[in-house]
Amino acid sequence: MPAWSTAREGLGLQEVVNNKDLWKTLLAEFVGTLFLVFIGCLTCIGWTDEGYAPSVVQIALGFGITVATMAQSIGHISGCHINPAVTVAMIVTRKIPLFRALCYIVMQCMGAAAGSALLKALTPEDIHGTLGMTQLNPKLTAAQGFGVEALITFVLVLVVFGVCDERREDVLGSGPLAIGLSVTTCHVGAIKYTGASMNPARSFGPALVTGLWDNHWVYWAGPVFGGLLAGGLYATAFRAGRLHSASDSDREDTKMEKYEP
Repeated sequence: MPAWSTAREGLGLQEVVNNKDLWKTLLAEFVGTLFLVFIGCLTCIGWTDEGYAPSVVQIALGFGITVATMAQSIGHISGCHINPAVTVAMIVTRKIPLFRALCYIVMQCMGAAAGSALLKALTPEDIHGTLGMTQLNPKLTAAQGFGVEALITFVLVLVVFGVCDERREDVLGSGPLAIGLSVTTCHVGAIKYTGASMNPARSFGPALVTGLWDNHWVYWAGPVFGGLLAGGLYATAFRAGRLHSASDSDREDTKMEKYEP
């Protein structure tokens, strides 16, 4: 999707009647976020009667690889944002119209809630625990938690914009894998601090199902702030320059990047 250049394009209301495939993109965001929360939080469940507790690395890999596989699977449909912080960053950099973005965020939250509800239904009640709910370490203040969430989400969104910059010719390997690994590495470091949400929907789903809303604002404000900073920085300072073809040095590749791993 090219960057919008007018207020009408920015609002995107024309998509309601003109885009027959809009429902597919919304369904993709719902399904992608559902499995992100279901599989990711599934790795957080401990079977205490058997003396089993998941490790930090296991949880980090669970979330990171799930993000990578979902991006590979549905990236061509919706761009696989599956994260309101990514969607907000796309709004401010004019990569997605407002109406579509709001629909994405609603579907992401609904998918997260459905994923958490499925996890609760399929897990024995005596080992539910918090169903993988993100919670601040008791030694942290809310402000510190905000800072951690902002910085780790900054890393994620910066990687998203970097690997999906269509002006770059030096990106090698798998874009979805790079994005998934950014999630993994931030989880390894931040799980003991905040649970490493990096995604407001990921925290919203379990909070809705468990009723644990303590410091929930941290998991919206931190990731959204970090995503805005990363998206704005990449768009204004880090975006690759326009390419010149070998046959015609005056012809520029004006394609705009989009979040489609």
